[in-house]
Amino acid sequence: MRDTLLIALFAFLGAAAAGVLGAGVVLLIRRRSVVTHLAVVAAVAVTAMFAGTLAVAQAMFLSAHDLKVVTTVVAMAAGVSLITALVLGRWVVGRSQAFALAARSFGDGGDFTSPDGPVTAELAALGRELEATSARLAESRDRERALETSRRELVAWISHDLRTPLAGLRAMSEALEDGVATDPARYLRQIRTEVERLNGMVGDLFELSRIHAGALALSPSRISLYDLVGDALAGADPLAREYGVRLVGHRVEPVPVEVDGKEMSRVLGNLLVNAIRRTPADGTVAVAAERGPGGVVLSVTDSCGGIPEEDLPRVFDTGWRGTHARTPPAGAGLGLAIVRGIVEAHQGRASVRNVTGGCRFEVTLPTVEV
Repeated sequence: MRDTLLIALFAFLGAAAAGVLGAGVVLLIRRRSVVTHLAVVAAVAVTAMFAGTLAVAQAMFLSAHDLKVVTTVVAMAAGVSLITALVLGRWVVGRSQAFALAARSFGDGGDFTSPDGPVTAELAALGRELEATSARLAESRDRERALETSRRELVAWISHDLRTPLAGLRAMSEALEDGVATDPARYLRQIRTEVERLNGMVGDLFELSRIHAGALALSPSRISLYDLVGDALAGADPLAREYGVRLVGHRVEPVPVEVDGKEMSRVLGNLLVNAIRRTPADGTVAVAAERGPGGVVLSVTDSCGGIPEEDLPRVFDTGWRGTHARTPPAGAGLGLAIVRGIVEAHQGRASVRNVTGGCRFEVTLPTVEV
């Protein structure tokens, strides 16, 4: 038993010395290739075994012949271990370089695709993570491009819409100043109308900026959709009369909802104004409110003739106005973007689809327990 303990002690001391030396070497080459690291690890393992064997041989007074045999065996093991480590290291480095080349596609705006061929479990997991990240980056790039496009369109459309009323205001004010206006009262009424429209555009821009900044503060309270729809119809009735459009409220159930009454009134008002302006004279705009499987559904259906299928995904984008002439009073294309922002702030969703003779805008709100 004592001899066994001595052998174990001498073997441990010899191997420990080799291990400490190997740890120092690994620390020095920590920035080198994985091939070098694997070679050093293999060399340390063989050296530790050889050092332990030599220590035991010296302590046990082995014969020269036995020591030569042991040394030869260790040398062969060292050679095989080093070759295996180098081959494995070069393979790992090759696969890592392939991943590095594939990952460069991120910087070029492309998609990442894992290289073909067998890989280690860690590299396979890395490839899956990079592919998922690539998909998320692609979605972000698409959203950014869409937002940038809508911003450019919005600036162009706003500039166009502001230029026309400002030119009219300037001409009318100059006519009043020079005393050449034949009907000053009519000029003043027109000036007031243009100023109110400009004020509405500025208000829409301010509301949209609050939505995009996440600064839309809601004050929700429990109200009935019946009352909400009734107030919205009453507010839109003068515009409907002006356009010769019939407003109809049917299937309006007295369903309670937890919403900010002011903001939701704006949602309904924007939808009704949009529907009335795009419905021909003698057409009908219908409002409905009822419970649905996914929540409370508030809808506005017009008789505009429908929206082209390719335009449906962009209806709620900032600045979108479809194929209608981009001239007042078409608006700056902010109304539906504001609708979506307010509805999503209420944890709801806004959608649109074509129906016979027109289109149907739907606002789905969370159900409130009675």
